[in-house]
Amino acid sequence: MICRPATAACRRISWETPMLVILALAAAPAAAQEFQPTAALDTIVVQFTGKNIGQEGGARTEIDKRLRLARCPAPQLEWRSPAHDAVLVRCMAPAWRIFVPVIAVPQPKPAPVAAAPAPAVVKAEPVIRRGDPVTVEVGSAGFSVTRDGVAMNDAAPGARIAVKVDDRQPPLQAIAVEPGRARLPGAK
Repeated sequence: MICRPATAACRRISWETPMLVILALAAAPAAAQEFQPTAALDTIVVQFTGKNIGQEGGARTEIDKRLRLARCPAPQLEWRSPAHDAVLVRCMAPAWRIFVPVIAVPQPKPAPVAAAPAPAVVKAEPVIRRGDPVTVEVGSAGFSVTRDGVAMNDAAPGARIAVKVDDRQPPLQAIAVEPGRARLPGAK
């Protein structure tokens, strides 16, 4: 290295600086050549994906040239995930790895499966109408209890119905069975 007084490096180096430091500064460009060239990594990523940089299925951009990766004699490549959204480039010795994002390839959407038309809901005719007299029953094996009342709403078989049995109490909630007959829920 020739020291010219006009250069910044020479202004920082005084004559008292040990010769070893000066030799290290002179050798710095040689050490910089020990890094993995990113252009070579770009090339193997293009070969791996089969697509050029910037194309669908290829790397989004070139690998950042500012990366200082140790030189690798045999970089290994694989997909990061089954989605093929990035390429994993790694070196076993010296150990390093980087992810190279890939432009997603749009997946074809599956054709919609024609769904069978929903069955038409047939509304059952009410078997009990509002104002009809209703016998409400509850019981089990060996006994039953019945009570007479008046229907407060219409109900089809199996539907809930409110039955007023006493003017001083709220209506009972029962299940319509047939015309004029209802059963309390949970009764057999």
